[in-house]
Amino acid sequence: MTERYVELHATSAFSFLQGASQPEQLVERAVTLEMPAMALLDHNGVYGSARFHTSAKRNKIQAHIGAEVGVSSFGLRLTPPEWLPHQHPQEPARLPLLCESREGYQNLCQLITQFKMREKTKEEGAANFEDLQQYASGLICLTGGDEGPLASALVSGGEEAGLQTVEQLVRIFGPKNVYVELQRHCEREEEWRNQAAIRIARSLHLPVLATNGVRHATAYDREILDLFTVVRHHTDLDHAGRLLTLNNQRHIRPAHEMAVMFRDVSGSIENTAELSSRLRFELNDLGYKFPCYPAPDGETMDSFLRKRVTEGVARRYGPKNDSDLMERAKKQVEHELTLIAKLGFAGYFLIVWDIVRFCKGNNILIQGRGSAANSAVCYALEITAIDPVGMELLFERFLSESRGEWPDIDLDLPSEDKREQAIQYIYQRYGELGAAMTANVITYRGKSAAREVGKALGFDEESLGRLSSLVSNWEWRGKTDTMAHSFHNAGFDLKHPRTAKYLELSMRIQDLPRHLGQHSGGMVICQGQLNCVVPLERASMPGRTVVQWDKEDCADLHIVKVDLLGLGMMAVLKDCVELIPQYYGEKIDLAQLPEDEEVYRSLQNADTVGMFQVESRAQMASLPRNNPTKFYDLVVQVAIIRPGPIVGKMMHPYIRRRQKKEKVTYPHPSLELVLKRTLGVPLFQEQLLRMAMTVANFTGAEAEELRRAVGMRRSWERMKNLEGKLRAGMTVNGIDTATQDKIVQNISSFALYGFPESHAASFALIAYASAYFKVKYLAAFTCAILNNQPMGFYSSAVLVKDAQRHGLRVKPIDVQISDWPCTIEYESNGTLSLRLGLGYAKRLRKLSAEALVKSRVQDGPFRSAEDLALRVGSLDRKELTLLARIGALNKIDGIAHRRDALWQVERAGKLEGPLLRQQSDWLKDNAEPLPLRQMEIGERLIADYAGTGLTVDRHPMYRRRTELRRQGVLTAEELRKCKDGEFVRTAGCVIARQRPGTAKGFIFISMEDETGIANVIVTPDLYDRDRLLVTRSKFLLTEGLLQNQDNVVHVKAVRLRELCGNGLELRSHDFQ
Repeated sequence: MTERYVELHATSAFSFLQGASQPEQLVERAVTLEMPAMALLDHNGVYGSARFHTSAKRNKIQAHIGAEVGVSSFGLRLTPPEWLPHQHPQEPARLPLLCESREGYQNLCQLITQFKMREKTKEEGAANFEDLQQYASGLICLTGGDEGPLASALVSGGEEAGLQTVEQLVRIFGPKNVYVELQRHCEREEEWRNQAAIRIARSLHLPVLATNGVRHATAYDREILDLFTVVRHHTDLDHAGRLLTLNNQRHIRPAHEMAVMFRDVSGSIENTAELSSRLRFELNDLGYKFPCYPAPDGETMDSFLRKRVTEGVARRYGPKNDSDLMERAKKQVEHELTLIAKLGFAGYFLIVWDIVRFCKGNNILIQGRGSAANSAVCYALEITAIDPVGMELLFERFLSESRGEWPDIDLDLPSEDKREQAIQYIYQRYGELGAAMTANVITYRGKSAAREVGKALGFDEESLGRLSSLVSNWEWRGKTDTMAHSFHNAGFDLKHPRTAKYLELSMRIQDLPRHLGQHSGGMVICQGQLNCVVPLERASMPGRTVVQWDKEDCADLHIVKVDLLGLGMMAVLKDCVELIPQYYGEKIDLAQLPEDEEVYRSLQNADTVGMFQVESRAQMASLPRNNPTKFYDLVVQVAIIRPGPIVGKMMHPYIRRRQKKEKVTYPHPSLELVLKRTLGVPLFQEQLLRMAMTVANFTGAEAEELRRAVGMRRSWERMKNLEGKLRAGMTVNGIDTATQDKIVQNISSFALYGFPESHAASFALIAYASAYFKVKYLAAFTCAILNNQPMGFYSSAVLVKDAQRHGLRVKPIDVQISDWPCTIEYESNGTLSLRLGLGYAKRLRKLSAEALVKSRVQDGPFRSAEDLALRVGSLDRKELTLLARIGALNKIDGIAHRRDALWQVERAGKLEGPLLRQQSDWLKDNAEPLPLRQMEIGERLIADYAGTGLTVDRHPMYRRRTELRRQGVLTAEELRKCKDGEFVRTAGCVIARQRPGTAKGFIFISMEDETGIANVIVTPDLYDRDRLLVTRSKFLLTEGLLQNQDNVVHVKAVRLRELCGNGLELRSHDFQ
């Protein structure tokens, strides 16, 4: 007779270093063993349950949900018993709980939330008996395996204590909901525990239940569990001892093996199937509801939304004085409102509108982006800034009836405080238990995997550091981009067994969860309590909570999120809008920036350092070729340097047509209206939809289904059916087979990575504003962008040098003048200059800086280094020394230069006692002769970069120029005057390294000197030969062939040589 066995106690890698297999691997193993169902019980949460449920549904088996809950009331294990080597010291006993019904699941979520939120910091926490009693209904309790409360009681107090523990569980959950769990892993003392458990079960008339306490899918995965154990305990395998498992028995076993193993315990196998039949709850029965918006009395959400939108249409389109546009807008809005009402989404739009209204009322710059910009309703509500009617954007890309999905609106806000203000508003409005951030699961990647496995195996830090610099996380994988190749280059002997195991384990843990983080801005909100839908826990950031699922999990389970994304450039623009009236006397309206020839000229010349979305090397290389002259050109520019146009081979045809080097043609005459603005080349997702609607008579919803079918989660069967429908429609319209093939190829190759036109337009608005402010108001723009670092493509050092080359005077940090942020100053000739803020002094605490500024404002300038030390007591010796070293004390009377300042700081530090001020005055009057000469330029540069990360002095390459000229090395500016194909030498400090996934292994290096930026192309072969040189050098000398075409200059390197950096601490933007 075939035994029916269901594994009802399995833990996945989402127990974070306490399980070794992905939920999908557990399901696959269960399917292989023909199990009809399986239960996942992750530790203190349901972290892996969404993926487990989705995989089980796809594989047509039942997914039971539960959790192993730490319970402190059963006592703590102070030391691991000899027969329980893997138990963490002082860890609460783990109580396995299974959800019988939706009520049980909701109680489990509330139970976990209660003890997780009880902790003031992001700690594990544990439940107590009161928690269990409060939330017991609908839950079925197992007594646990070696880590469970019964085992803990048996070890600490014998069988009598074990009996009392089980009786407590029966009183909490009821006799029908407690199962005495038995596990057999061939470990010493385990059978004694099992026999005691059986006797207790019989005495209380409770059923016994066989499980294998699964921690990994197969026996082979035991090594990963041991690896995770030593990582969790911050030790290595040589010293782990009894922390490690004794064997590999904790895997999913076939039913016949479990039947043989428990043949002496009647009912233990049969009860697994019986209990499985009781577990009716599945995650598609969450009961989640999106909140209703509190419409005013006498209004429904639909009517209230309609009124707000009608007002918005008049406000948005009225001033344009275009009756045709107004009529089209009204018609489009009516279409959208009808669909929104039909789908019941009015509350969603009103809640997003409410968030936007809050931000605008509190002077927080906010703009919607993504497919939401296709919606006239969003535009009327001022959620988005792009006119979708005027730009003829396609609403179906955002919302359609057939999709059965909630809309997805992304909101861009300034990073840091302003965004946090908006996030806290949502918490206040919906309650601590009604809203939370989505999780972000941090997984092992190349570098992190190599480092942690290496530590676990006991390799030295020097070897790990060398390997870490070579292991790549890049999208492109060439023939030498293997972990094995990196190990070889780092000096590891791959034939050595320990190294071979190191390499193997590093590969095997790729993509396994490491720990839980929080998403940058995704928030979920709920009608009622969110903690009835998914457990909440405290985030690492104070004042925030996070759900135990990431955004993909939430989407799979139809939980609605709103993204409040921090965008650094939004903060820059907001600061510019405030600075420009103050220093330039002009009022700025971001929505009404004029089209300006000077601004477009800077874009055409690729003079775009610091500008949003157009400052990368690839953008700079294409801008002169595309020659933007109007806003839509910038929309295309933002979109064209993306994987879609590049992989789909659309970028170069567009550029050639833009330069009139190639004739504009269309795949079919009927597509001219669809593709005219992009010169016959499909660049946007919306064009894909319109192509299908035009050539094959698809509806908007069908076209969107087609886009999704060939999108990131491809379904070839679905795509094949839709392709047949597409071809049938084209045949009806008289399109020949060859043209059909070309159109299908365009759609399928492009749609995988296509960029939404609405998204490009939203970003183009920000890009143009950043360009406008940089060109017209350089001091304000530079001040704002330096005050909002880190952001963008380049470091502050590069931004400062770029501003200086454009004529802005940048002044150093000065304790007599500087505030915490950078500030703008008036020069005697009426021009503006920039003063670096104290925030740029590395390791200077903000508290100390604020105390310094307060003292200066209240009591006037500092009279000496001693006076500074006396008046600002929070400044410690290291901070004073730092300020002296970077020249921030040079404007104090009596200080001649940096070494003098260092001498005076040292002298001030020797003064102690109650007569400090009198001694200071005496020393000032009886100063010793200055014993030190001033710093040389090279020493000042080293001090500047070490202390601030930048210099306002000469560029580091300037002082090398005489020597470099003797070697025939050209500046970046001189390269522009050389002919295409000429052999050249150039040098600079490395400011950026890139290796795009679409570049087939080529690396692009940007090098800066005192005249500008030179771009270098490194071939895959050269990179393979000089990998460490390419990835680690701060200064490079490059020899190669110049490529100078269409005002775009590159050097294709044939040789590289490192230049001595003389200790300069430079930062570059590497492979991001």
